[in-house]
Amino acid sequence: MKPLHRIASIPGDGIGTEVVSAGLKVLQSLADATDSFVIETTHFEWSSKFYRQKGHYIPTGGLEELKKHDAILFGAVGAPDVPDHVSLWGLRLAICQPLQQYANVRPTKILRGLSSPLKNCKAGDLDWVIVRENSEGEYAGQGGRSHIGQKWEVGTEVAVFSRHGVERIMRFAFETAQKRPRKKLTIVTKSNAQRNGMVLWDEVAADVAKDYPSVSHDKMLVDAMTARMVLQPETIDTMVASNLHADILSDLAAALAGSIGIAPTANLDPTRQHPSMFEPIHGSAFDIAGKGVANPVGTFWTVAEMVRWLGHEEEAEGLLHCIENVCEAGTKTKDLGGGSNTIEVTEAVCAEISKHLGKQSS
Repeated sequence: MKPLHRIASIPGDGIGTEVVSAGLKVLQSLADATDSFVIETTHFEWSSKFYRQKGHYIPTGGLEELKKHDAILFGAVGAPDVPDHVSLWGLRLAICQPLQQYANVRPTKILRGLSSPLKNCKAGDLDWVIVRENSEGEYAGQGGRSHIGQKWEVGTEVAVFSRHGVERIMRFAFETAQKRPRKKLTIVTKSNAQRNGMVLWDEVAADVAKDYPSVSHDKMLVDAMTARMVLQPETIDTMVASNLHADILSDLAAALAGSIGIAPTANLDPTRQHPSMFEPIHGSAFDIAGKGVANPVGTFWTVAEMVRWLGHEEEAEGLLHCIENVCEAGTKTKDLGGGSNTIEVTEAVCAEISKHLGKQSS
């Protein structure tokens, strides 16, 4: 009997609605072609429009509804008429933190058919996994404002690093590196300037490293890491960084791989007690929303990572292969140097799935 996977769909704002719709079409095409699993989708209309109408992003009992699902496919959140901190904390972080999705995983590589802005960077030179601590650090939400409106107004943003939080993300990162061929991990830090939390980060990393002798590891300051990513991409395999540092580094990584429009994200609860959430990293991009030109590749890759998490490794690799075939054939959106729109890229990937992954093709 084929497994049934219940997917919660949260398109959100801007191009999120367009790329999630495209992603679900590709997911259904994959399920139909491989006949490996069945998809049941529930749509949640949580967005900035919903917020303006109701006064909240997630209704009472919303998280409990999400917990009934096996995974969450998320589009984007953020709108011009809602402050960014309201939308982010009202929806995305309001899901990630209560559902203990503490490991944010962002694979990055140069897909076939795409090129890096780095002059001498070949496809195999840039093949990374960025592991981001996703529950505390600089985005712990601790701090406040006082004396508002006065000349002496104060705002504080407190970065929180707990031994528990750091240890669990370090173990996850070492285990991720251990599963990859190069078995290599770079621990990103800023302990020269952040002398408390980041020093704890370094110390816990060194302790955890003793349990993974097969993984070679090094440590690098985050500012030096940006230069290394540009100048020596072939020296990097897996990296682990704090919430803020990895947030920034992963956007740089996506640009170096060709476009932020291709980059996937998995917000994982490694204990599997709660559903994990999968999303492209490009954001709501209201400047192109509704024009039908959004790049859906990041969502397709995100779908592949969701399928992988649900236990279908072969199907995930097959989908990624089909995505690369389409890119290599020249069916690409404008940000990748092509002239195709969202629907055309989606249809091309679905056709490629049917051609190469369908039962009759095997």
